[in-house]
Amino acid sequence: MSKTILITGAGSGFGEGAAIGLAMNGHKVIATTHVSSQVMPLREKAKELGLDNLRVDRLDLTDPYDIAQAQSWDFDVLWNNAGMGEAGPVWEIPIDLVRRNYEVNVFLPLVLTQGVVQKWVAGNKKGKVVFTSSMGGLFTPANWGTYVSTKHALEAIAEALQQELAPYGIKVQTINPGAYFTGYNETMADNPFRWLDDSKNFTQRADLRKGFDEFFATPEGRMDAQEMIDRMIKIVPADTGKFRNVVPKQIEDMLKAHQLAAWENQI
Repeated sequence: MSKTILITGAGSGFGEGAAIGLAMNGHKVIATTHVSSQVMPLREKAKELGLDNLRVDRLDLTDPYDIAQAQSWDFDVLWNNAGMGEAGPVWEIPIDLVRRNYEVNVFLPLVLTQGVVQKWVAGNKKGKVVFTSSMGGLFTPANWGTYVSTKHALEAIAEALQQELAPYGIKVQTINPGAYFTGYNETMADNPFRWLDDSKNFTQRADLRKGFDEFFATPEGRMDAQEMIDRMIKIVPADTGKFRNVVPKQIEDMLKAHQLAAWENQI
């Protein structure tokens, strides 16, 4: 059955690819982008592909007027896909950057979601909310702690929402991608170098860069994003499925092993 799906963060990466894929599958898509300059390029792509069921609008989560406008639209699925990330050592990262990461990844999506689901409950609409979490929502590698902690928070919020909204027929899911090559993780890895100072910080820039470069050189750090997009366009509109959706399978297996090992972790 065709759904109307609102996607945040659809200006690039997973969001853009999945917006096009969902529209190609016959769904009505409201693809929203963080900045105005991303709107027209995606509209042009939709036009070139003949996708008159793919609508593109700006939705900057830091703009309360954008949020209020989006909450007034009619759709069946809210996909909270937008996000940003701060990397670097948690013991040295400036706290204002931590707060900002939580604002964008946790607080503002919750503001949007609260308005949408309260409207659905009042109107007896049985919709669905999907959150793009991360493999990092289920474990914490060093030097990624700030970003993945926001995803840990999203996991808790989504799990609570699933229980709280079930009596109203509203479904909730998370999608937990591995380190697919979209440019998102690579750009996030650049962020600490705008504040990390070898004359002030204990963590040295060259050491941190070396660690990031070594990870991105591995197959696990450069997986083909199309695999994830193909899964997303099936998961997001579906009426049934798992609450948590980790892709690919080898990452799911790794996370399960990590969570079991956590019980034996020694200080």
